[in-house]
Amino acid sequence: MPSPLRIDLNADLGETDGDLALMSVVTSASIACGGHAGDRRTMAEAVEAALVGGVVLGAHASYADRAGFGRVDLDLGVAEVAASVAEQVADLAAVASAHGTSVAYLKLHGALYHRAGRDRECAEAIVRELAIAGMAPLCVLAQPGSALMEAARGAGWEGVEEGFCDRAYRADGTLVDRREPGAVLEDAEAVVGQAVSLAVGGGIRSAGGAWVALRPGSLCVHGDTPGAIDLARAIRRGLERAGVVVEPFAGR
Repeated sequence: MPSPLRIDLNADLGETDGDLALMSVVTSASIACGGHAGDRRTMAEAVEAALVGGVVLGAHASYADRAGFGRVDLDLGVAEVAASVAEQVADLAAVASAHGTSVAYLKLHGALYHRAGRDRECAEAIVRELAIAGMAPLCVLAQPGSALMEAARGAGWEGVEEGFCDRAYRADGTLVDRREPGAVLEDAEAVVGQAVSLAVGGGIRSAGGAWVALRPGSLCVHGDTPGAIDLARAIRRGLERAGVVVEPFAGR
């Protein structure tokens, strides 16, 4: 008998009021750790909620840009960016350690997620700085083919490919820019359908109708989307009805 399909369901949390409710649905949580959102108090609340829910912790580091919520590409040198990421991860790691747990993975946020996806020098600097800071090896959650994924795997770290339930894709497998119409999927049926297609079908249709082959190990649902908790529950139900086992990727 073939083994069932397995996939992780992650959310970016600790960013907005009430988003920790998703801890009851997801299996991994990427916690804002001071760059675009979050502070020691919100990190502690998120860690406590993750422990109660049995959810794996990740660090959701970003540009230090609260005004732009980390979604504006800043013209910063790679050394400054890498040092900031390492500091954010270390801050969350300290909070997690105080609660008897640890940070299992790194997922970058917003503009830095995309920069580290295409900028090899930046990606390698981040991996190197995390190693210097004593964070190695740290699993990296990133888009397929990203420079950060390649840098992490090149250093002997685990890299897990991420797919998005609620974002439109281009034909080349990149995400449609949030500033463009239709970039964020709002229809629940469409979001669930995309999640199941990614988990079971090996890909999705792009915004232009082209088939995009993807086989992610983790699916993201955004915690700052209106009605995110109901959407996350619908996604999980849809996956389970399709025969997919929803479980953390860390330690699989």
